[in-house]
Amino acid sequence: MTSHWTAFDAAAARDGKTRIVDQFAADPDRLARMSVEAAGLYLDLSKQSWSRAGFEACLDLARACDVGGRRAALFAGEAVNLTEGRAVLHPALRAAAGADFHALGEPVSAEVDAVRADMKAYAEAVRSGAEAGATGKRFKAIVHVGIGGSDLGPRVVWDALRPLDPVLDLRFVANIDPRDMAEALTGLDPETTLVVVVSKTFTTQETLANAVAARDWLAATLPTEGMTKHFIGVTAAPEKAGQFGCGRTFAFRDWVGGRYSLWSAVSLSCGIALGWDAFEAMLAGAAAMDDHFVSAPLEQNAPVLLALAQIYNVDGLNRPARTVAPYAHALRRLPSFLQQLEMESNGKRVHRDGTPVTRPTCPVVFGEPGTNGQHAFFQQIHQGPQVVPAEFVIVARTHADAPESPLWSNALAQGQALMLGKTTDQARAELIAAGTDSAEADRLAAHKTFPGNRPSTAIVMDRLTPATLGALLALYEHKTFVEGVIWDINSFDQWGVELGKVLAKAILSDVAAGGPSDTLDPSTAALMSRLM
Repeated sequence: MTSHWTAFDAAAARDGKTRIVDQFAADPDRLARMSVEAAGLYLDLSKQSWSRAGFEACLDLARACDVGGRRAALFAGEAVNLTEGRAVLHPALRAAAGADFHALGEPVSAEVDAVRADMKAYAEAVRSGAEAGATGKRFKAIVHVGIGGSDLGPRVVWDALRPLDPVLDLRFVANIDPRDMAEALTGLDPETTLVVVVSKTFTTQETLANAVAARDWLAATLPTEGMTKHFIGVTAAPEKAGQFGCGRTFAFRDWVGGRYSLWSAVSLSCGIALGWDAFEAMLAGAAAMDDHFVSAPLEQNAPVLLALAQIYNVDGLNRPARTVAPYAHALRRLPSFLQQLEMESNGKRVHRDGTPVTRPTCPVVFGEPGTNGQHAFFQQIHQGPQVVPAEFVIVARTHADAPESPLWSNALAQGQALMLGKTTDQARAELIAAGTDSAEADRLAAHKTFPGNRPSTAIVMDRLTPATLGALLALYEHKTFVEGVIWDINSFDQWGVELGKVLAKAILSDVAAGGPSDTLDPSTAALMSRLM
């Protein structure tokens, strides 16, 4: 592997001194080579910093890291989550009925099909009114209670696909702050509200606290014997959900990681509120991206190329952050979703064998919808001293009646401006042409200079549909996996979230006991005393 990383580093060192725009003249086939279509998406990576040689060095690295072999292991249900000894089989959740996936040798597709059929039957029953509340009234609202992967995935799906006037009002609660639950419940009628509690273990502190609050809110109005109709559990621990008071549960298995679980019963609330046809179309779009990921050669494989572009920026060119700007209001939650997907998966400090990493891994991911971000942090990515690669997710038509070119034209302009920049001489000439005197033009020209040579990727779709949304989210899932393979880390555990949870329980014990214990550090003890 050392020789491949050495070649990668050498190519990056050369490309870091070359302007991206000049690469188009040097390589007439650049656009064709560095763009790809898959599952209704078009990716243009030609504005990345790599030359043809750098692009080939990245592909050689991917081959040397056996991306193809590790991909096969993932889809074969092997224990790719090696610290927990688990398969990682979210592709099984969106496969067509009758598929034949196995987790550690155990057939799982029949179970997936059965749960999906139960979800469909329940969703259609709620929408038709056949499944009603304790007093016989139809459900008009759903409150989805979860956190992390039990919240971000379904939330991004609902925001992306919700109709302007939905049949059912779907609201989400994740924060343990009581204000979050209060806002969600305001204006709702317990008789017509369904609460869906999503927790893999049914032990998550924040989710259980919010579930208790929702249960108490229902109990204050509803008859005891019918309240369970309003309380649904989605969990890998159905017995705990039943003990808590859920009248019905929908299960998923431990080979479904939280941040990869939106394809399962975790999105039951979306399946109900959107309608089952929309949910199934989203699954089909993701399955189409799975097929592409499995079958396309690495040099024309959308998740692979997206991953390699990030690795080239992070490891080759020392760019430890990336911004994602969806040019579609409906995708406003995408950056938050990607923060968890990528940073929880690949924010790791040790290799799969437990030895410390010696190269950077996951960058910081942040973003806002365009054009909002243009009036906020884009100043930094255009003129700041740090180079921050950008990713533009562009929807040609976001709304049936609106002219879209003002929106997507901004996305194209931002990518072009990042690449081209503006020299000081150009800035000065523009000032003079606008009537500025020579001395003032000299003074202002540096402030109006743009370094340029800043990379970006464009991901384009004609419309945001359930199918293209499914393809987009699956694209990012597989991108994250490929990066983990090349960095030689486990993308499917999340021990980093555990220590804070353990210490939070200890602090709550101290609060219950009346004050800080002697084991606390002085700062934490003082903060606790101030807050009690």
